[in-house]
Amino acid sequence: MTVYTIGFTKKTAEQFFELLKASGVELLVDVRLNNRSQLAGFTKDGDIQYFLRQICGAAYVHCDEFAPSKELLSKYQKKEITWEEYEKIFDGIMDKRGACEKFPARFSEYDKVCLLCSEPTPEHCHRRLVAERIAKAAPETVTVKHL
Repeated sequence: MTVYTIGFTKKTAEQFFELLKASGVELLVDVRLNNRSQLAGFTKDGDIQYFLRQICGAAYVHCDEFAPSKELLSKYQKKEITWEEYEKIFDGIMDKRGACEKFPARFSEYDKVCLLCSEPTPEHCHRRLVAERIAKAAPETVTVKHL
């Protein structure tokens, strides 16, 4: 399984969907805490399902078990904690949930899965942390690529 990651911020709809289509993504897993925000634009819940199906022939699922808690996200956005502190706290949340370790089996029917979040690049985004945990849980079968 290849686990891709993508952020929609600073991308046009054309850029976003062409990246997904070119990579052959079969399932987009939305790991955002809130997928209904006005700021989500073309990735808003409901709209993105239609666009993915029509443009990419891909499925969509929102899985907030891979999202940070509201409190953690708020602290980071308000600059009350550093990225390093965020990573450590997020790692603890993921340990408790155990969802990353179950990811390969849960989505085993797909060869190409993409994690969606809003950040334009993966460096300071929890989708990278989730992808790394998934790969660590199944290093012989999971490869990570950032779009």
